[in-house]
Order: sequence, then structure tokens, then C-alpha cells
Amino acid sequence: MRILQIIDSLEAGGAERMAVNYANGLVKQIDFSALVATRQEGILKNELAEKVSYLFLNKKSTFDLKSIFRLRSFVQKNKISIVHAHGTSFFLAFFLKLIYPTIKIIWHEHYGARVHQSRMDNLALLLSSFLFSSVFVVNHQLEAWVKKNLFLTKVYYIPNFATSEQVHENTTFLRGTDEKRIVCLANLKDPKNHISILIAFNEMKIGDLGWSLHLVGKDYNDNYSIVLKDFIRGNNLENSIFIYGSKNDVQHILAQASIGILASTAEGFPLTLLEYGLARLPVVCTNVGFCSEIIKDNNSGLLFDPSDNLQIQNQLLKMITDKQLRNCFALHLQKVVCDNYSKNKVIDVLLSHYAKIL
Repeated sequence: MRILQIIDSLEAGGAERMAVNYANGLVKQIDFSALVATRQEGILKNELAEKVSYLFLNKKSTFDLKSIFRLRSFVQKNKISIVHAHGTSFFLAFFLKLIYPTIKIIWHEHYGARVHQSRMDNLALLLSSFLFSSVFVVNHQLEAWVKKNLFLTKVYYIPNFATSEQVHENTTFLRGTDEKRIVCLANLKDPKNHISILIAFNEMKIGDLGWSLHLVGKDYNDNYSIVLKDFIRGNNLENSIFIYGSKNDVQHILAQASIGILASTAEGFPLTLLEYGLARLPVVCTNVGFCSEIIKDNNSGLLFDPSDNLQIQNQLLKMITDKQLRNCFALHLQKVVCDNYSKNKVIDVLLSHYAKIL
């Protein structure tokens, strides 16, 4: 097999990280594994395995013909059989199929909020789907949406996986008191809902108990980010809530934390929860998307409705006041992740679906 992963950017996001994980995970399993970043490089470029063949297109617009033909040349030269397009890169894969019809196209949907959209919201996707050989999805809600709204029958659920392999130096050291750090690993953007975590932290006066909150993820320095920073300043929380931006040494960061939190109002399959599990962190988590399949309430973590701030506060209070409970949840979640979402298991599933498509 000769497989190419396509992703629009290599900034640290869930879909982006999975494209890199697949490219790396396939290197020793198939004849040729490659990755193309279409619009933007980023922090994840440094995580590509040495033997992954890489191309950056620097695509400037939707109809950038130069980029499309560069991609076709790369595919022809390397005799690629399947193009595995993640997220919004499906449109470039669609154009590639038009000018290079022998290629097989797989679209991989990671965006959980898609289930709240209609066909009319996705006309470009609907048109492109005529040329897809298959669609991979990260949860069963998305599987049902694709089967209802797109024109194809080969739709497969494939879980995400996380890896504890780290190739970067430990450079990020969290402020705050040991054993009293809460970490949120999520880019600063909708629908990650950081403000609900900040409101809960402030109203509960968690900082007065010695706890601190650490937001790790890309800061776009936009209105979303400004709201968070204004809230922190306005409530004098600068000594207990910290923003770090994108970081490579994620495992090192999580090793310094005591609780992981995620409050998104929409999710596909959050890789963050798997990373929390591998780091043996107890988790307080939103109940949207696939989250409740990974986190079983009062067993491998605590769940809440992200629109109910009182629920968030109650679950946080349970977690910070009971160390024995935290240890129990952390062990259960680690076992769930290792048993069900390991790299080897998911790559085996992926290879079986590639074989069907070929």
C-alpha cells in the first residue's frame, strides 16, 4: 500500500494530530506513507517520523491550480494508491480526483458540530462526496449524519488513538502548587468553551484553595482570546490562571497536572481525553459528542452538561476535594485508553479498511 494523508495545516489540533499519527503509524506497516499540508505548516511538522515523505503546498486559494497540479505530480511520482483527506482538505482531494481519476479518495470527518448542520450547509461536501471511495468518521453520530446526507454507503467508524511517544525536550514548566494544578488542553477557539471553566473556577474561589488552572493550546489572539484574558484580569486571577499557547511537550505538561478538564459544547472524538488517560489524569469532562463513550460518569471521570455552570462547579468540587476518587478515576481511564484506543489496534483497523477500498 502507498497512502497519502492530506491536512490543511499542521497547527496543534485534533484532526491535525491524527493526520500526523496516521502517517507515522503507517510507516512500518506499508510500502509508502506520506503527508501533505495544504495551507499552513505548524508545530506538528516536527512530530513527523523521519521516514514519512512530506510536502507543503502553500495553497493560497480554493482554486489554486498550481497547488493542485503539484499535488498530482507528487501522487504520480510516488505511485500513491489512496489519498486520505482529513477535515476541510476534502475539496482539494475532489479536484485531484477530477484530474487523476485512478486515485482512491477517503474523507475523514473529525468535526463533531457537523451533526447540527444540514445538506444545504454543506453543498461543496455533498458535491465532492460523489467521488469519495469511502468516509471515515470519529463517532457514531457523524456516521449517521454522513449516511443520511452524503451520496455513498461505505462509511466506517474509526476511533482516534494517542501515543505517549515524545520527541521533544521538556521545556514547559507549569506555575502553581504541585498536586493542585488543573489543565485544559484545547486550542483557544469555539466550541472549546473555556469561559465556562473560568467562570466556575472564579465562582468557586478555587484559587483561594491553592489550585491553579493552566490553558494549553494555540492562542489566536482574537476576540475569543481577548474575552478570556479580560475575564482573568477583571477578576484578579493572574496568579492562578495561566495561558501557555501551543506546546510540543504535552506529556511533560500533563505529568505536572493533577486534573484534566474539557468543556466543549461540541466534539467529534477529543484526542485530549486519550492524552489525559495516557498521563493517568482524572478528568472532569463535557458530555457532548463521543466524550461519554470514553468517560463513564463516576467510573473513569466526571461528566457535565457544558451549558450548566452549576453542574461544572459540582463536578469540579467533587474532584478537587477527594484525592482517592481522583486516583481511582485516573487508573480506570488509563485502562480504558490502553485497552481500546491503542495505536496498534487502530492502525490494524485502518489497514483492514484500506484493503477493502483497494
